[in-house]
Amino acid sequence: MKNLKLSSVFSSVIELQSERENLLLCAFDIENNRIFFASSTNSIYTLQLPSAQNGGLSSKAYLNLEAEEVALEPDDHITDMEYLMEKEALILGTSDGYLLLHSLDPKATNLVGKVEGGIRSISCSPDGALIAIKGGLGQLLVMTHDWDVLYETAVDVQLHNNVVASDASNSSTDNFQSPISWRGDGKYFATLARDNDSLMPELKIWERESGTLHATSGSKSFVGTCLDWMPAGSKVAAVYDRKAEEKSPLIVFFEKNGLERSSFTVDGPVETIIKSLKWNSNSDLLAASISHCDYDAVKIWSFSNNHWYLKQEIRYSKEEGMKFTWDPTNPLHLICWNRLGKVNSYNFIWTTAVTETTIALVIDGNKVLVTPLASALVPPPMSLFHLKFHDAVQDIAFISYDAKSHLAACLSDGSLCIAELPSTDAWEQFEDGEYVVEPSHFDVPLGTLMHLTWLDAHTLLGVSPYQADLFSTASCGEHELDNLKLAHSHGYSLHEIEIVCSENSVPGSINSSGWYTKISKSVPLEKSVIGIASNPAKRHSAFVQINGGSILEHSSEMRAGGMPTKSLLGQFDSDCGFTSSCPWMKDVLICDHGISKPLLFGLDKDGRLHVGRQIICRNCRSFSFYSNTTVSTKQVVTHLLVVTKQDLLFVIGVNEILHGNPESMVEKYSSLQNHGSESKDYITVWERGAKMVGAIHGDEAAVILQTPRGNLECVYPRKLVLASIINALLEERFRDALLMVRRHRIDFNVIVDYCGQQAFIKSAKQFVCQVNNLSHITEFVSSIKNENILETLYKDYVSLPCRDDFPNGGSENPQSIGTQSKVSCVLLAVRTALEEHIPESPARELCILTTLARSEPPALEEALNRIKVTREMELSGVNDDRRKAYPSAEESLKHLLWLTDPEAVFEAALGLYDLNLAAIVALNSQKDPKEFLPFLRELEQLPPVIMRYQIDLKLQRHESALKHIISTGDAHFEDCMNLLKSNPELFPLGLQLLTDLDKRKQVLDAWGDHLFAEKCFEDAATTFLCCSLFQKALKAYRAGSDWRGVLTMAGVLGLQKEEVLQMANDLCEEFQTIGKPSEAAKIALDYCADVDRGVGYFIMAREWDEALRVACAYGRDDLVSLVKDAALDCANTLVTEYKERTEKVGQYLSRYLTVRRSRLTLAAKLHSEDRPIGDPEYDTVSEASSSFSGMSAYTRRSKTNSTASIISSTASKARDIRRQKKKGGGKIRAGSPGEEMGLVDHLKSMSLTESARRDLKSILRALVMTGEADTAKQVQSLGKNFELSQQAAEKLIEDTIGTNIIDESSHTLEHYLKILQGSSHSQILSWQSKVLI
Repeated sequence: MKNLKLSSVFSSVIELQSERENLLLCAFDIENNRIFFASSTNSIYTLQLPSAQNGGLSSKAYLNLEAEEVALEPDDHITDMEYLMEKEALILGTSDGYLLLHSLDPKATNLVGKVEGGIRSISCSPDGALIAIKGGLGQLLVMTHDWDVLYETAVDVQLHNNVVASDASNSSTDNFQSPISWRGDGKYFATLARDNDSLMPELKIWERESGTLHATSGSKSFVGTCLDWMPAGSKVAAVYDRKAEEKSPLIVFFEKNGLERSSFTVDGPVETIIKSLKWNSNSDLLAASISHCDYDAVKIWSFSNNHWYLKQEIRYSKEEGMKFTWDPTNPLHLICWNRLGKVNSYNFIWTTAVTETTIALVIDGNKVLVTPLASALVPPPMSLFHLKFHDAVQDIAFISYDAKSHLAACLSDGSLCIAELPSTDAWEQFEDGEYVVEPSHFDVPLGTLMHLTWLDAHTLLGVSPYQADLFSTASCGEHELDNLKLAHSHGYSLHEIEIVCSENSVPGSINSSGWYTKISKSVPLEKSVIGIASNPAKRHSAFVQINGGSILEHSSEMRAGGMPTKSLLGQFDSDCGFTSSCPWMKDVLICDHGISKPLLFGLDKDGRLHVGRQIICRNCRSFSFYSNTTVSTKQVVTHLLVVTKQDLLFVIGVNEILHGNPESMVEKYSSLQNHGSESKDYITVWERGAKMVGAIHGDEAAVILQTPRGNLECVYPRKLVLASIINALLEERFRDALLMVRRHRIDFNVIVDYCGQQAFIKSAKQFVCQVNNLSHITEFVSSIKNENILETLYKDYVSLPCRDDFPNGGSENPQSIGTQSKVSCVLLAVRTALEEHIPESPARELCILTTLARSEPPALEEALNRIKVTREMELSGVNDDRRKAYPSAEESLKHLLWLTDPEAVFEAALGLYDLNLAAIVALNSQKDPKEFLPFLRELEQLPPVIMRYQIDLKLQRHESALKHIISTGDAHFEDCMNLLKSNPELFPLGLQLLTDLDKRKQVLDAWGDHLFAEKCFEDAATTFLCCSLFQKALKAYRAGSDWRGVLTMAGVLGLQKEEVLQMANDLCEEFQTIGKPSEAAKIALDYCADVDRGVGYFIMAREWDEALRVACAYGRDDLVSLVKDAALDCANTLVTEYKERTEKVGQYLSRYLTVRRSRLTLAAKLHSEDRPIGDPEYDTVSEASSSFSGMSAYTRRSKTNSTASIISSTASKARDIRRQKKKGGGKIRAGSPGEEMGLVDHLKSMSLTESARRDLKSILRALVMTGEADTAKQVQSLGKNFELSQQAAEKLIEDTIGTNIIDESSHTLEHYLKILQGSSHSQILSWQSKVLI
């Protein structure tokens, strides 16, 4: 669904040597990008074409070199020529049969050979290896470029010498040429020739290698000069002459086997003649040179969806003798020349036939096929209706303005047609209709117009090659006309065309006549125009792109009445220009932080998508835009749609373009290693080569793709769908949002989560009233869940909303929401809105039951109560209007059972203590009567209170059961106690409900026993004390190791002194055994009066201060000596321990640095080899480093033993990893992958704890008090060295663990020790005494 648009036209004139000289033939030099022309006087002209960098965009790039005359016999002339890249020379064939090689550098002409009867045609194979020559006597020669003849065969046996002679006497080569056409791969070639018994030619297919006739078509009325094999190789194009049938010519396509495959008729009178036929290099365009009665023309067709479309027609006068050829390297570059030496170069581009308003306008000859794709996805050649013009359409422009649409069409005869269409809502009446559009009236002929663009409904912009005779004082001022005539003859003019209608339009109809057009203003341009885009942010303004990507802004100032007063063309902001020429340019309106502004997008021929100077995609195939708002004159675009050459459809938000880096996202997923993976950012296009033709805006949120076959498909990207839903929610269009959610299977929770729970609750009434479909509301209610899907399911598609975006507030306020869940709050709001604003009906009641059943927890009892009311109305025989507004109780119950677990509904019915309702529920839930009927009968026979108690027990409603059983009195107190013991959490409630003191004492006793069994000894003792059970309280204190409580209870119980003493001795031994000697010391001193044991216990607890204090308090010098000796022994132990630990810190740190360096070295090696860090070799670095060092940090064995240990460690590496995963740590094994982190953790764990610091400080004081200051000084010095070493090692690890560089001079233990010694630390060394330093 595309149109072929004329992008630029350039002209060059070859200065012929005489007036009678005509250009006849051409040949291409692909390597040097030049074209050669042969004239009737045997002269060769060279025309240098623009380079690819120039893009064919400047007429100054055409260089006309000097003519070179080929010396031939007087009556001899050139009949055909080809350029040989291998020889860098032209091969020429003459009417006398001479085969010449004409070199250009140096200039020389050499005779290769002579063909009897003259040379009719020369054709090189696509690979340039072979040359096929057809002679005047019907012979076919195939030779190499070294002039070795491979074979010669007869092609046309009816050719005779007199025919050759008559052709040779004709100065024209049209009748003399007999084309040879090669297939794209060069394996076959085709010719047209006659057999002995046939008056009409036939198509013959020949094999390349042997010259064997592969297939023939049979005799047909072929036009002898029209034959071309499609470069893709599937079709051979030829032409049937049907004048005998009084029909216009027929273009026919044949297969390789000579069978006719398809055809189409060339529109025109019977006298129409097709002179030549050529495919472009891409095989997607077929051009023909056609001669009509009044003019010659080049017509270009394309094929799609089994239909041939006439996409372009270029007209020439018959006197010019126009010919054409395609550029073999640029498939959209057509070169036409006439006999007088004028060469026109036409550059085309493919453009989408779908407008911004999703209306398809497909050009097909003199018709424009019109289809609103938003209403009907109909692929061409089908359409809703079509507009018919008197000549072929070259270019069209479309605009929608004030509920009307205007279409302008430029025709091949230079006329301009205007049609006014009503709003698309009224287009159904035009279905299958044909509407003729008359040409507009004009004072000055407009000529060929390119880049036709609407400024507004009354003004058009267009570009045409400059022609002075187009202007007169009628359309331009005299001064302005003089300026235009001084412009460069190869320049361009930007025309502003005024459109006026003299007839009143009929509402709802197509107004296609009575239009007047005239050029109101014209601006000469030195450079060619690449594209024009109207400015959506400013009226009467457009952006004009010129060669190179520069942007000019055209502005037309309007006076009262809509007439332009003057036109201005000035340089636009340089940041908005493109870095290269972009033939596909679009200007859209965007919103950036509330400010509307235009944004220019451009796509160049290399597939680079530009936004101003920024490139956002380097492999773009097509792009379009989407707006989540409805169609309007100023439609704000919200998303860019890009289809890449890897068949990926990207959806990019405007904010990502303005404030993000979309290029990195596109390049990331366009790479080969990421292609095919699923992502939120793109959709994989299902068919290779599919192109995007447009998007359906608003709530539809569809992207239209057209496959290479021609059919149309719609895809709905999740990102666009969610954007349209969110836009509907922001506009409070809840019904539209819900319909989109259902249609695209989006989670219903998006409606609540994006608005916010509070905002939705406030809008619940509006939601219910707008939707007004109880079935849809029921579906919505059934899908609500507590999860916020914007933070989970759609977190990559939708950004979290801003509260200011919503009229009722957006984000949540936890204080106002309360403790209720999202499901409960939303369903309550919907249920309230249903009850208040929706009339009573059976559907409403079922919807309300759904809200109750889906609540969390389900409000089944309330639902059953509603069903119970309906059942009571049924039993009472009421048949009023209110009864009819409710469904039957059975229907309601079945609906409730379908929504929830039947067992839960049965239990809820039991919870209402309504046995009849429970029986109905059981029957409708298909329970076995043998299971529930005996149970219900048993309950029915019980007293009401006991029945409720039994039901509560079954439903595990223990609090209610306790209340019911207590209300029965003393008769069931045993059951009450059993209930309390089996459910201990009921003890507080039982105490509240019971007032009898004896019963309360029994409850407290049972509660205390439960707490004692649960080993809550302190709480158990307190409970026993509340009911005066002191013996049990003492037992609980004893079990909880609370010696104070035990001895206190001994006093309360009045035990004898001997019993208390024995109990104290037992407690001392018990606390010593469980590792609490300090507690045992206190008991020994306070209750046993045993000073020796007390001091001994303090020494065991390393409470040196307290031990020394007690010994001195009782005046026991012997105990003071005991404390001194124990302190000296402990000090000696600490000295040895600190020495060893300091040494281990150095060993561990040295090993850590060795492992760390080895890992960094290997990581750098892997990085240089582009191997991932996760490579298995990376884990062996610790093993390698261990074997290099020759010894382990954890042993002092020899090198041989260490190596053996490392080998063993390597063999059991997998086992060690599994063991470490199970144990979460363990022994550090040299060479294991976890060695480095194991060393780090171990070094950190060696730091002094707070208790160790307290013990160290205590022993230092004791040593000083007992006169051992030197020993204390030694202990403090070694302890200080150890703590500083450990802290320095830990600091060094912190500095090296996150870096890739280890400095051997600075990353050492000695360096960090100096740093720590020179700084003050509040915690480090807080235990030391300044006197002992």
